[in-house]
Amino acid sequence: MLTSDIDMRDAFFDEVYNLGEQDRNVIFLTDDMDAFSLIRFKADMPNQFFNINVAEQNMINLATGLALCGKKVFVYGIASFVTMRCFEQIKVNLGSLNLPVTIIGVGPGFSFEFDVPTHHATQDVAMMRTIPEVTIYNLSDISLAAAAAHLAYRSSGPVYVRLDKGTFPILSDELEDFSQGFRVLKPLQDINIVSTGYMTPQALMIANELDKRLVRVGVVDLYRLKPIDPVFFHQVLDQSQEVITLEESSYVGGLGSSVCEILADYGGDAKVRRFASDDKQFLSYGHREWFHTLNSLDITSVTNAIAQVPE
Repeated sequence: MLTSDIDMRDAFFDEVYNLGEQDRNVIFLTDDMDAFSLIRFKADMPNQFFNINVAEQNMINLATGLALCGKKVFVYGIASFVTMRCFEQIKVNLGSLNLPVTIIGVGPGFSFEFDVPTHHATQDVAMMRTIPEVTIYNLSDISLAAAAAHLAYRSSGPVYVRLDKGTFPILSDELEDFSQGFRVLKPLQDINIVSTGYMTPQALMIANELDKRLVRVGVVDLYRLKPIDPVFFHQVLDQSQEVITLEESSYVGGLGSSVCEILADYGGDAKVRRFASDDKQFLSYGHREWFHTLNSLDITSVTNAIAQVPE
């Protein structure tokens, strides 16, 4: 896999910049969070960029008022803060009124490595899934990040985008339209890994390790966590004997829960094995890879588990 030299955040925000240039109704709000591309947005479009400082609930309230005035609003902050701290405002204001506000949560999973539970975003997917009107995107490469900015802009209701930091492998062609909500990155087999966000490049590395052991698995990136197109069931889950779900989110309410719900609703027969963050609070400090090892989400642990190697 080739790794891009473009930060995931810049791939997304460069497109938001282009949208803001074309449409003066695009308004960007931040809770004192920054990114390289946002410096240009603030300098070139100062009347469309506002730093609300560390007041996320007020930021959602302001976004509500702006959206009611016909603006297309993007709000940006740390994933755990712009969801859990603002849940009531998102549910009552954005959800109930079905307003076109895009919430950009930077730092999903354990990407804020040394900031302990306040910054870890492992429960945000479960929470945001419960708001009926919200669409959820979990981004895994720069081509998807660029496309997601336009998908969010065109949405008529609230959108939650989970945006990681840093550079990532390039997983697919920039010309893909990303309208389906998932993409098959390694051809389907009897056993298929369904991953999302940061864990998708990990899933491909796991699949490559399994190839060496003559264990063939497919890899599917489910980047739109809500709504999930019924085509996903028919083209992926119903074609699988076993589905492996791989995510940084909690076992409770995340990707694995979504897949189990779909199989229950549609009557699928596939066996499911879930690899996710343990259902607990993590009070320790450490690198992201260390948290993965702690949760048996590292490449070696998952590879051995799928290949059924005894510990």
